[in-house]
Amino acid sequence: MILTVTLNPSVDISYTIPDLRLDTTNRTDQVGKTAGGKGINVTRVIHDLNKAVTATGFIGGHLGEGIVSELNKNGIKTDFLSIEGDTRNCIAILHDGQQTEVLESGPTITDKENAAFLTHFKQAVDYADVITISGSLPKGLEEDYYVKLIQITNDLDKKTVLDTSKSNLSSVLESPFKPTVIKPNIEELSELLGQKVSADPANLKVVLADELFSGIEWIVVSLGGDGAFAKHGDRYYKVSIPNINVVNPVGSGDATVAGIASALEDNLDDISLLKQAMTTGMLNTMERITGHIDINHFDDLFNHVTVSEY
Repeated sequence: MILTVTLNPSVDISYTIPDLRLDTTNRTDQVGKTAGGKGINVTRVIHDLNKAVTATGFIGGHLGEGIVSELNKNGIKTDFLSIEGDTRNCIAILHDGQQTEVLESGPTITDKENAAFLTHFKQAVDYADVITISGSLPKGLEEDYYVKLIQITNDLDKKTVLDTSKSNLSSVLESPFKPTVIKPNIEELSELLGQKVSADPANLKVVLADELFSGIEWIVVSLGGDGAFAKHGDRYYKVSIPNINVVNPVGSGDATVAGIASALEDNLDDISLLKQAMTTGMLNTMERITGHIDINHFDDLFNHVTVSEY
């Protein structure tokens, strides 16, 4: 079973307003509402891969109840910790070929809830083979909170995929407790190292050998339409992907995490893991709804992904 962690989930609301007008009333009947958050997207894609998955994190209020209800209705198991605060809304207004977002910061986690989740998480991890941890932290948690979660997964000898950025990521990299996989992009690598990082494979090979990444078994660097560059132990790989019809690129990184986690659970070899990760990421971009893939197209795309050792 794969356990996904989303500590600051949301209800994602989209309003399509072709001709948005400011400082007046706008009306639309094109409204979408769905359970959101990076880890929730990961959860749905793992479920689409027909793998056993359980979603955990903090959940609160009527919005939180709605997220649990939606996931359960779709056959996804949940094991969230209920909190006093309300789960947030994240609003996207689609207009004039652009997207304007209004993101609530979400609830503030109390000290009691902070401690309770660590116990809750340890119990949930005991039943999992692979754990994914995605996104930012809600207010009230220390910036090294992910370090505490990874310490638990390490103590229980579980494989962990971490997909976060900024201080949440750097605090983990600087700690003695390491995840199995991280999935930074070029911008995040540049921020971590305080220098401009290019997508050139020769440059990336040098960058990923930096002492900062010591102890990380897998580093998969997303290169968007150019595929990925990866390091596994002392081996480096360049991954190329075919041209596809992109409908909605949002959440493709989360879908990639789902592919990695599923591959880890199945103990796939390096090449198969990378091909699966790219395939799930691409499949997500071909769907209108974020965090979904059509498994019927999996084999065709998988066979068009090429991996070469660099």
